[in-house]
Amino acid sequence: MKRKLFLLFILISIRSFSQIYIGSNTPVYVKSQVLYVTQNINLDTNSNLYLRNNSQLVQGTTGASANTGTGIISVYQEGTSDNFDYNYWCSPVGNPIIATGNTSFGITLLNKPVSSTVSTAATILPIGNYDGTANPLAIAPYWIYKLTNSNNYSQWVQVASATTIAAGEGFTMKGTSGSDTTDPEGTGVTNNPGTGAQRYDFRGKPNDGNIAITVGANNAATLTGNPYPSALHLNAFLLDGTNNACTGIAYFWEQDKAVNSHYLSAYKGGYASYSPGSLGSTGIYVPATFNSYKSDGSLNTVGTTSGVAVERKYLPIGQGFIINGVANGTVTFKNSHRMFYFEGAGLSQFAKSSNTKSDKSTEDEVTEIPHFKLNTIINNQFTRQLALAFLPEATDGVDVGIDALNMDSSLPSDASFWLDNKNYVIQGINFEQSKRIPLAVRATISTTLKFYIPEVINFDPAQNIYLYDNLDASYHDVKNGTYQVTIAPGTYTDRFKITFTNKTLGVNEETKTDSFYIRQDNLNQFLIATNPDNLTLKSFVLYDILGKTVLVKDNLGSEQNYNFSTAALSTGIYIATFLTADDIKITQKVIISASGKL
Repeated sequence: MKRKLFLLFILISIRSFSQIYIGSNTPVYVKSQVLYVTQNINLDTNSNLYLRNNSQLVQGTTGASANTGTGIISVYQEGTSDNFDYNYWCSPVGNPIIATGNTSFGITLLNKPVSSTVSTAATILPIGNYDGTANPLAIAPYWIYKLTNSNNYSQWVQVASATTIAAGEGFTMKGTSGSDTTDPEGTGVTNNPGTGAQRYDFRGKPNDGNIAITVGANNAATLTGNPYPSALHLNAFLLDGTNNACTGIAYFWEQDKAVNSHYLSAYKGGYASYSPGSLGSTGIYVPATFNSYKSDGSLNTVGTTSGVAVERKYLPIGQGFIINGVANGTVTFKNSHRMFYFEGAGLSQFAKSSNTKSDKSTEDEVTEIPHFKLNTIINNQFTRQLALAFLPEATDGVDVGIDALNMDSSLPSDASFWLDNKNYVIQGINFEQSKRIPLAVRATISTTLKFYIPEVINFDPAQNIYLYDNLDASYHDVKNGTYQVTIAPGTYTDRFKITFTNKTLGVNEETKTDSFYIRQDNLNQFLIATNPDNLTLKSFVLYDILGKTVLVKDNLGSEQNYNFSTAALSTGIYIATFLTADDIKITQKVIISASGKL
């Protein structure tokens, strides 16, 4: 027979039970601890389970939740206190109805803490009111949206105040204005200090067990999050072999908090990318590159600097994120993905203005994936950050849980890894010094790029790292310096590469081309190439200094001399490139003068 416990005390140490029944009008108060229940919880009418001071509830159910009763658990979480900024949420509780299992959530289940056990229900403002307040706590339902299997902006669904957000579904909610000096736990931390965080009390039936979320093919986006009243081991969820219908990457919304507007045209925000890499690692996090948007959801051409790195390995209660599908199907959160980990202890942080959680630390073995970050400053407006990771299990193709697609690929000018004919912001490889990692660069106008490496993590400090420019076959040490270049409008997928050696030619290849000679005859307005060894040439391409192709000749054969008219070209510096039948590139800069002088 299953054991049932009738509890009427404060839990002050770690407690583990096979099953819990909390009787009517019987409060249970858990402070600074984890409550572990092997099976289900039965919360009788008017019963209350309070999780306070970073306490968490972990259950060991395998399969569907068997939690029952109309009583509630109460758990706090803080979001942004700025009523112009979104947080992405996922509720740890559902509607407290008697039916067994998980239930749907709505913002009517949110409350304002008054004391450690007493809360008042939040006011739900009329749909036309856009600004929430801290005191009294009032929420603007206009901003409550969810997203499932989306490929475009129009597929966000407004939920408002309806209790229709299923367990595991994420939702958006903006913060509040004003302040609330109430200190419900007597710890010196108020509900809302006016700058920083707004505390909410989630009250309802605790989510438990397997929680399935629908995903779709072709990188369709779904908003989900941590669905439990405990921390979530994000790596365990993303790398679970049964969750292969998604890419194994989590994306987090970041927003420029200096912009105080509800108009979409004024928003500056984007998606940060988290790659778990391996189960025990701290993962790799690349912040968003903020953008501004027009009222129809399309992008403006104004950008600003990237966001900041946030610890994501252990997701705190309530944190929402985006996942992308690779096939039509489901991914499942499981109790085996849950754990007890203090928010703010080093690897767990909720996306809000400041962290007000306990500073207690939790023992954890930290493994950092060898990687480096590559920054590209674009027109001195904003910075695109990429991360190249080195893992022995990584392939040269797209790997689940390692390679992160660029979710902000509509930027007017951008840089990314070019992998499988798509743009990625995180790429993993198995390191070999001879590898050349292609970058994709896009520019809608003449664009200045500045490449450099801001940090190298757990990777050979003696290893050289170069940015190779295929236009003039030049190598640039971006580990110890920068490379700045201006490019013409266009998309470049074969011009820039990351390399680990600055050798252009292979063994004995240099001797094949050392007698090949290129010069510019400005008096007669010809570019002349001398080929005394009769090398067979595939092509000749002449580029201007911005990389724009101005002259192309194919199938040149193996003549000893070649002449190309430059009479139609303006004065400037050009790059002459010949490609041999052995795919050896012969490149030289030339100066062309339209006046015939120089």
